[in-house]
Amino acid sequence: MIYISTLLRSATAILAFLSTANTAPTPNNVCKRAVAFDYNGDKVRAVNLGGWLVLEPWITPSIFEEWSTTNTVLDEYTYTMTLGKSEALSRLHNHWSTFITQDDFHAIAQAGLNHVRIPIGYWAVAPVEGDPYVQGQLDYLDNAINWAREAGLKVLLDLHGAPGSQNGFDNSGKFGSIEWQQGDTVSQTLTAIENLSNRYAGATDVVTAIELLNEPLGQSLDLDGVRDFYRNGYGRVKAASSDFAVVISDAFQDFSSYWNDFGSDLADLILDTHQYQIFSPEQVGRSPSDHVAAACALGPQLAGTNKPVIVGEWTGAQTDCAKWLNGLGKGARYDGTFPDSSYTGSCEGKYTGTVAGLSSDDKNNIRSYLEAQLDAYEQRTGWAFWTWKTESAPEWHMKDLLAEGLFPQPLSSRQYPGQCG
Repeated sequence: MIYISTLLRSATAILAFLSTANTAPTPNNVCKRAVAFDYNGDKVRAVNLGGWLVLEPWITPSIFEEWSTTNTVLDEYTYTMTLGKSEALSRLHNHWSTFITQDDFHAIAQAGLNHVRIPIGYWAVAPVEGDPYVQGQLDYLDNAINWAREAGLKVLLDLHGAPGSQNGFDNSGKFGSIEWQQGDTVSQTLTAIENLSNRYAGATDVVTAIELLNEPLGQSLDLDGVRDFYRNGYGRVKAASSDFAVVISDAFQDFSSYWNDFGSDLADLILDTHQYQIFSPEQVGRSPSDHVAAACALGPQLAGTNKPVIVGEWTGAQTDCAKWLNGLGKGARYDGTFPDSSYTGSCEGKYTGTVAGLSSDDKNNIRSYLEAQLDAYEQRTGWAFWTWKTESAPEWHMKDLLAEGLFPQPLSSRQYPGQCG
């Protein structure tokens, strides 16, 4: 009987193995197959998968449209709180399974990119009791890792939201007050980093870098505490695997100077800076040539830094016209509909629309601006465009910018050569 039972157990195990043999392996079970990306020698050419596993109303306004006049649902926190876990999970599963698919990874690779930056919220990897968020994102993130492997892409995982919100932006998961660094929020964030790092420690052939926290708002935080958090987070990531690079945000401090004295003793440390020219009246008031000049001026600053620097978010937009870019229900500085702003120009075709529907002038200006930024940002480690797709924001929609010939193909192609000297 023991012998027969043993045979039955063996047969069952074999059948179980065969039943999964044709499915993509989860990252947890994959042995490392390649060395980490050379962030000191190679150029990062990446795109963000924004609005997928962390909601942003302006990227997918259809998800938030039913609350457009009530001002009650502004972010993923209030979305899940209002719907309740069951309904929110049902709707989000539909979004997660359709907004980004394997076809997107193949298209990204075919465009000549070598990385994707994937935002994920703390609630997906280390939920905090009492929060309304739902889970289930990690199954889709596992798929993404496998899709990236098959497409030959590397992945930078970005912890986009921290408990309490590190910046008060809707893209942190919760719009409003900044409560990160209060109570247990920092230790909870470190737990999220540890869980994320451990989950993908066996997949460093693909997941080559982990970003500790997206856009902590330095001017509203204890920056010494941010530095301590970075050191502790670095230790958690490296304890999971020495093959991870660790990315830190510039926290809206001067990337060319503020962080130069930080981390000289930390191997594989990368600084992430985000460069937008649209979130102040002065910036949206610039002429197209002024936008180009400002982008070009960043090149020498990037080149002069003492550690690898990625411009981890940037855009083709020279306006803040995209619907709800400044928050659900809010207008734009560019057309004067945002509080305390004045009219610079019309948002026609840019509030909602398609790349194909943009004016000829807009198309030419975007193409010129994109080329200048590529030339500037590759003077250091590289870049990650924000974002791969949107529902209706043409200036930000890389997939459509590529299709309409505005984003250079190949990436080295130039219709406006020599803009940066």
